[in-house]
Amino acid sequence: MTLLYSPDEEDLRSAVRDLLKDRCTDVLARVETAQPYDLDLWKTLSREIGVAGLLIPEEYGGAGATPREAGVVLEELGRFVAPVPFFTSSVLATKALLEVGAGELLERLAGGEATAALAVPFSASPYRIPSGTANVAGADVADIVLVVEDGVLYQVPGARVELVSSLDMTRPVGTVSYGSGDKVRLGEVDLPGVLGFGAALLASEQLGVAEWCLQTTLDYVKTRYQFARPVGSFQAIKHRLADLWLDVVRARAAARNAVSELSPIATATAQAWNADVAVHVAEDAVQLHGGIGMTWEHPVHLYLKRAKATQIALGTPGDHREALASLVGLEM
Repeated sequence: MTLLYSPDEEDLRSAVRDLLKDRCTDVLARVETAQPYDLDLWKTLSREIGVAGLLIPEEYGGAGATPREAGVVLEELGRFVAPVPFFTSSVLATKALLEVGAGELLERLAGGEATAALAVPFSASPYRIPSGTANVAGADVADIVLVVEDGVLYQVPGARVELVSSLDMTRPVGTVSYGSGDKVRLGEVDLPGVLGFGAALLASEQLGVAEWCLQTTLDYVKTRYQFARPVGSFQAIKHRLADLWLDVVRARAAARNAVSELSPIATATAQAWNADVAVHVAEDAVQLHGGIGMTWEHPVHLYLKRAKATQIALGTPGDHREALASLVGLEM
């Protein structure tokens, strides 16, 4: 196994990045509207590049790709804080549908005809799953809403979604409600396994957020002058950025290992590290941008909010460290 990117993965990255550079240029303006999600962008990503069906087998019309390719897409979406439902639909919901073999629904997702959401709190973890369907991500734009009751996956065609305030404005959350008769049984599902799969891939999105924050800050301190010198030439700033670079390099290794192995140890390691790194790099990006970094007009606050929201999604770093200690036989 290699953690390096394959030529196919680099080609996929280039296609996604080129599209996002062209179409995902003003996320801040969009999230201030009544429709934060860019569904036109999502349609292009789904139908022209085929990201919606990456994890879906070819027999259902998908690409039959591996989680490594999905991780590359998540890195780029994190780098642009793209307001599209890839993670909630094409990762979490798709994984649940694959487990129950819901071929007809998977075909709809693979073709970009529909979007799905798994109605589980975004704060749920593979180790502790809260009850209820509050704080569900991606449900407001989902054509297919899935719920899990007593280990069984259901589709709820008549589901209603009420949005609530979300720290991450690029990924709204809401409360899903439905009647007892509005359920279609799909099959038994390993929900902790689905959430663990999602946590492994989420590390790639966190990596993308951290990479953007670091690169944008590097570019800024090279052009921002203080005392007739670039801010980046000061020794203290150099050391601080060098430390951030090392953190991001380690985060890349952890994310690539998680999507390659998909083991509980690799997942817990990646989330225990990447979730905190994304927040740390985003916080430093705000500070090192000086006064402009504190304004609403600069997009860096969107990255900090995305990092903070994913830090508590699918298990906190503390949850994953505790699980990791148990997996390797250490006491905490």
